[in-house]
Amino acid sequence: MSLFPTYSRYEITPVKGEGAYLYDVNGKRYLDFASGIGVTNLGHCHPRVTQKVEKQLQNLWHVSNLFPIQIQEEVAKQLCELSQMGAVFFCNSGAEANEAAFKLARKWGSEARLIKEPKIITFESSFHGRTLATLTATGQNKVKTGFAPYPEGFITIPFQDFERLKRITGSQVVAVCLELVQGEGGVRPCDRSFVQELAAWCKERNILLMIDEVQTGMGRTGELFAFQAYEIEPDIFTLAKGLGNGMPVGAMLAKEKLKPIFGPGSHGSTFGGNPLAMAAAQAVLEEMSQPLFLQKVKEKGQYFLQALHEACGQKDGVKEIRGLGLMVGIEMDHPVAPVIKELLEQGLIAISAGEKVIRFLPPLVVTMEQIDEAVEIIQQVLGKKKQHVLIS
Repeated sequence: MSLFPTYSRYEITPVKGEGAYLYDVNGKRYLDFASGIGVTNLGHCHPRVTQKVEKQLQNLWHVSNLFPIQIQEEVAKQLCELSQMGAVFFCNSGAEANEAAFKLARKWGSEARLIKEPKIITFESSFHGRTLATLTATGQNKVKTGFAPYPEGFITIPFQDFERLKRITGSQVVAVCLELVQGEGGVRPCDRSFVQELAAWCKERNILLMIDEVQTGMGRTGELFAFQAYEIEPDIFTLAKGLGNGMPVGAMLAKEKLKPIFGPGSHGSTFGGNPLAMAAAQAVLEEMSQPLFLQKVKEKGQYFLQALHEACGQKDGVKEIRGLGLMVGIEMDHPVAPVIKELLEQGLIAISAGEKVIRFLPPLVVTMEQIDEAVEIIQQVLGKKKQHVLIS
C-alpha cells in the first residue's frame, strides 16, 4: 500500500453505484445507508447530475477564479434566493467552507467592531473539520491529539448550555458556531427552544450566528437547510457534502451586510467553484427544488424513525433512537463497531457517530421498500443478544 494509513476501511471494495445501492468487486449488492458520509443525497449516479456533468465535460473543466464563470454565478444566485443570503464563496470541502466562515467572522470583528483578538464560541461534541482551525473549533479531543499548538480564538462550551454561554464575559466574541444536528457527535438534534434563544441572544449582542450545515444541509433534515426547520436566520452558514452529490464542492454563504468584508484578495481558492463542480451543484439544486421533493424526505424520515422505534426500540443494548429527517442514530450501551461490521455482512452499509452510536444517512431518494429492507436487517442484527459486546 502506497497510501498513508489514515482510514480504517471497510472490508469491501465498491465498483458500481446505482441509486441507493452499491456493488462490490464480487457483484454483491449493498443498501447504502451511509451515502458517502451524507454526500450522495440523490443516490449514486443520479441521471440529472450525470447529464449535467457530462455536458460540462465537453465544454470547460477549469479556468480558475481569475475569470468570470457563468455557471458559478448562476448557482450562487440560486443558493442566495433559496436561503435569503447575500453572497456565496465556493471552495472544495466542508472544512474549507468552515475556514472561510471563521475568517469572515474574524475580519468582520476586526473591521466592523474594531476587535483586536476576535473569539468564536463552539460546542463540545461538535465537528467542524480537520484543518488546524476547524479541528481547534471542533469539540472532540480525539481529533486534536498530536496536533498542538492549536490556533487561538476559539472558546468551546458544553452542548446547548445557554447558562454557560451567558456567563462568558468580555467584548471579544464575534460569532457562535453551531451544528443543528451534531453528526460526528452522535446524531444529536438541538432543542428548538435553545436554538431560538441563542439566535435572539446573538442578535441582541451584535454577534454573528454561524450554522455549520455541511452534513445537515441539502435536504438531509427534510428542509433544504436545517436552519429553516428551526425558523431562524443565520448570519453565516456553510455547505458541502450533498451540494455536489459526490463532486467536491463546498460553499460559505453570508448575509448581505458581510459581503464587503471579503473584498479582492481577502480569500481565495484555485479549484473552488470550478465548472464541473458547479454543474453538479446546479443539477442537485434543480432536483431538490422539484415539487414535493422535500416533503417526501420528511415523510420518509418520519417513517424510518417510527419503524426503527417499533422494531428495535426494546432490543437489548439500545439506549435511544433519534434523528431529524433522514439523519438517524441508534445509541447503544456498548461499542458499535462490531454491529456495523455485521450490518455490512448482511448487506447494509452504516457508519458510526462516536463509539456507541450507529449512524444512518440513506440517500434522500430511498424508497419506503428500501427502508423496510434496511429495518429488517437492523432488527435481525440487533436481535443477536450480547454478540456484539462479546466480539468487542
